[in-house]
This record gives sequence, C-alpha cells and structure tokens, in this order.
Amino acid sequence: MTNQNLTLLTDFYEITMMQGYYKNNTNDIVVFDAFYRTNPSGGGYAVCAGLDQVIDYIKNLHFDAGDIEYLRSLGVFEEDFLRYLAGFRFSGSIYAVPEGSVVFPREPLVKVIAPIMEAQLVETAILTMINHQSLIATKASRVCYAARDAGVMEFGLRRAQGPDAGTYGARAAVIGGCIGTSNVLAAKMFRVPALGTHAHSWIMSFDDELTAFRKYAELYPQNATLLVDTYDTLRSGVPNAIRVFTELREAGRMPSRYGIRLDSGDLSYLSKKARKMLDEAGFPEASICASSDLDEYLIESLNSQGAAIDSWGVGTNLITSKDCPAFGGVYKLAAVQKNGEFIPKIKLSENPVKITNPGNKTVFRIYDKETGKIKADLIAFADEVIDTTKPLLLFDPEATWKQTLLAPDTYTVRELLVPVFIDGGCVYDSPAVMDIRSYCSREMATLWDETKRFVNPQEVYVDLSERLYRTRQELLDAVHKKSKRH
Repeated sequence: MTNQNLTLLTDFYEITMMQGYYKNNTNDIVVFDAFYRTNPSGGGYAVCAGLDQVIDYIKNLHFDAGDIEYLRSLGVFEEDFLRYLAGFRFSGSIYAVPEGSVVFPREPLVKVIAPIMEAQLVETAILTMINHQSLIATKASRVCYAARDAGVMEFGLRRAQGPDAGTYGARAAVIGGCIGTSNVLAAKMFRVPALGTHAHSWIMSFDDELTAFRKYAELYPQNATLLVDTYDTLRSGVPNAIRVFTELREAGRMPSRYGIRLDSGDLSYLSKKARKMLDEAGFPEASICASSDLDEYLIESLNSQGAAIDSWGVGTNLITSKDCPAFGGVYKLAAVQKNGEFIPKIKLSENPVKITNPGNKTVFRIYDKETGKIKADLIAFADEVIDTTKPLLLFDPEATWKQTLLAPDTYTVRELLVPVFIDGGCVYDSPAVMDIRSYCSREMATLWDETKRFVNPQEVYVDLSERLYRTRQELLDAVHKKSKRH
C-alpha cells in the first residue's frame, strides 16, 4: 500500500459530488468533523491512531495520468472536470487529536477545513485509516490492561484481513501498548521490536523434542524460549526444557533470557505446574509465555486464577478486534464559510445520538488538578478560551439538569486538536511509534480505573460549551419551525 497512489481510495460518490460542485461553481470553504459515536467493545474509551498514514495520504494526494484515464473511461466525468482533477492538490487545513490519545464519543478526532471539493474527496480515506487503526489500538490497550505488568506481543498477521490490515494493525497494537510484533515488515517499517519464538513444526521436524530444544538453544543463546506443548506439556515439554537449561548452565552458556511458551490446554493449571517445576529445578528466572486464542477477558480471568504467566502472545482476537469488528467513525459537515465567517450546519435525525454538533470546533480536556485524572471533555467553538482561574460549569447536553461546577484553580485544561496541515502544508512531525506508545501509556494513566473496567465502565462525560449548546438549540428550533411551515 505504501507504494501505491491512494488518491482513488475513495467512494465513487465522492468524485461524482466533486463534479457536481465543480459544474455548479460551488467550492466554499467548509468544516468537516471525523468522530465516532460508540466506544468499541462496550468500553469506556477509545485510543486514537492512524494519523501518520493520513498525513502520508494527504501529502501525496494527486490524480496521475492513469487515474484520469480510468475516470474518463467510465463515461461519467466531463473533460473540463478531468482537467481540474489533473492539477488537483490539497490546499486546506487539518487539525487532529495526536495518536495515542484516549478519546470519547462525539468529539472530533480529525477536523478538515478546506474547499468543499477537497474536503469531500478525503472523507473515505481518512475514515478507513483512522477507523481501523483506532479500533486495533483500542483493543490492544484493553488486552494490555488485562495483562497488568506482563508484556503483550502482537501475533496476529496470519489472521488479519490482509497484508495492509496486518501491518498497520500491528503498528496500532504497539501504540495501544503491545511491546512488539511478530510481523517483520511492520517491525522494519515502524521501528518496533520484532518478537517471536518457534512453531510446533520446528519440534516435529526433529526425531525428538529434546534434540529440537537443544538445536534451538544453540542457535539463539541469548533468547531461548521453548515451545513445550507439542506432545505432552508437563511430562515431556517442560522436563525437556529444564534439561536443556541445565545443560546450558553447566556449560556456562546460560541465556540472558530464557523460558517456555504454552500454546494450548488449561493455561492457568499448566502455567502454575510449570512454574513449580522450573523453580524446583533452580530456574526461577525462566519466563512463561502464553498464547492460544487470547483476549482481554480470558487474560483477566487467567490472572484472577493466579496463572503464572509472564508474557502473552495475542493474535486473532486482537488484530481483528474479533468481538467488535468496526470502529464506526463518521465524517460530517459542520460549517460553511460565507463572507469570511463560518456558518454552523447541523444534521438532524430521529435518533438523538446522530444529531451532529455544529460549527468550527475544538475539544478541551478538563483534568482534576489534584489527581491529574480526566474530569470531562468539553467541545467548544474554536475561538473559545477557558480561564482556569474562574469557575467552569459542566452540564450534560441531553440532560441539562445534570451539572457540575468546578471551582477556580481546581482543574487544568488541554486543547486536544493540534494543527497538522495549514493551507496545504504539513506542519506536524509524527513521533516514532514507540514514543507514541509511551504517550498512550501516560494517557491511560489519566483515566479512572472505573472507566477502564470491561463490564459497565463509568462514562467519561463529553459536554458542550454554553455557547455551542445555545447555537445547537437555536439551529434545532429553526429547523423545527421551518418544517412546521411546510
């Protein structure tokens, strides 16, 4: 995917709408928001990811000769419009929440301010990049939270929905907290640790298990992790691993890292038995890694049973986010510029959650000053400011009687959206993936434990500023009055 021109990675109607705008001489500056409505997996938060790929996409956005010829062959687009596309470049501005940030429903993750033809074209690609990687980063953060202090390795490439999902999914998984990936291409592209042991086929290719273990330990003396469940975990695998570790110790060639991997059976029971066997043999430093169709719920359950597992390899359920296969992000028009002023626009629906928030907006994160934990997020107009030396009223925009008044100097504020492109030029440098991972870890620490639990998590409130709330209500009232006249 990195070697392809992704300009045609869009829905067909984006380009037909572009031609409609072009033929009607309509190219006003507009504001579009990309946001989502429901947290994945019934959780209390999401982790934003995918911005780096969006940046590459926008930088390289152009219709090459092959693209123009293909569009011409469809018999839908007129020559003057195709000439326009031949010279197309993105000239707008983009603001976004940094990757690795914890985010919540209804708040803009990406804001595009651009001529409507440009803003319309980029919708699909932005959504597919942000939706997929945010989904996997969120799933990874949940798995890593369940694993507590034990490292989680991303092992999902062979079960991913194709090479692109496996590679960018591995990147997102590391952002969400994984310590590395088995995907060598992802490890190379994103400079993250490449991790793994060996397969059952390695054991089966030798005449016996002990020889297979010996040969592997000879090849990789600094990281000898042996897969012990090919034949009989407790009667064969673990005893043979102990024998190899004993031989290495007697020869003065003890690995700096060594241990066993369990890939089947009752992981709680087997890990506790294996731990006892390793300790009694004099190898308390030997690590126990577990894999086998793991997810956050199974890992949490195994930990609650006292499983003696030091690291986890998680594949299918992570890389596919199997219990929640879609993030559900949307991209909605929020404002149109007229005479230099942004006129707020609103989309109505019989479903209240689908009513959009109008205008050119930003997002403020409100922290409790004493604990550093998130109190709420506040969506406001982009030109609003919050003075922390004054009281701040927070209220539920749907149930307005639910209010909290924050006293002066008891809270701090951070604006989440940062400039990424200004007038077509990129002004943002993406951090290294491992740095984003560290940032995400700090972000997770700002969540209350009640929000991170898997069952019935506490909701983090996303409120509207008083000014934005009034504007939203005025637009709703105006639409209702107009509909009554008709």
